[in-house]
Amino acid sequence: MSDGLPIYKRILLKLSGEALMGSESFGIDGEVVAKVAEQIREIHQLGVEIAIVIGGGNIIRGVSASDHGIDRVTGDHMGMLGTVINSLALQDALEKCGVTTRTQTAIEIREVAEPFIRRRALRHLEKKRVVILAAGTGNPFFTTDSAAALRANELSVDVVLKATQVDGVYSADPNLDPTAELLPRLTYHDVLTRNLKVMDGAAIALCRDNNMPITVFNLMRSGNIRRVVVGEKVGSVVDAGPEAASREMS
Repeated sequence: MSDGLPIYKRILLKLSGEALMGSESFGIDGEVVAKVAEQIREIHQLGVEIAIVIGGGNIIRGVSASDHGIDRVTGDHMGMLGTVINSLALQDALEKCGVTTRTQTAIEIREVAEPFIRRRALRHLEKKRVVILAAGTGNPFFTTDSAAALRANELSVDVVLKATQVDGVYSADPNLDPTAELLPRLTYHDVLTRNLKVMDGAAIALCRDNNMPITVFNLMRSGNIRRVVVGEKVGSVVDAGPEAASREMS
């Protein structure tokens, strides 16, 4: 049972761009962004060091752009700029509720954000500033899931928190299959072999290779970020599994 204290010192929160749309079909819902910022403020007050990676799917995706005749590399660069827009919106909302925030980008846009420099990002985290990491990895053909896994390992966080619009990882799409079951715990191997849509394969493999746990939870339930951070059983946990843990102890 949780005592209300955080079980993690440093986390990486992965937000989808779609999470910022609310009920809109495109763009950013300011009310939703403010609610997300309030949830982040709650865990910031607990002393947790917070890095955030945001997608850009509410504005544009490189894959969908290429489906409309735009060069894939160009489309991915457009998607990276979409993540910068989302990051600036969240930064504004966080600072309005009193949370000091820095946005760093993997592509240089010095007039609006810092470039991503690992040591500088670590220093911001140590000073309890929230760090928003925009523009993915800075490379085309890599998703923001891969960017989240990469930055999580670079910044030595304790866990990746994958915020979604469902309660966790299901055996099938719960919107299409009424018999789909919530899976409270599974391994990286389970995710890859069963092709479960947690994060893309490259991100899962990177987390597996560095033993980085992932918690998948519903962002739409108010207070869920805090519940995860203080150790309540929320959503689904993806890790190496008990067999790997027993091998490490032997």
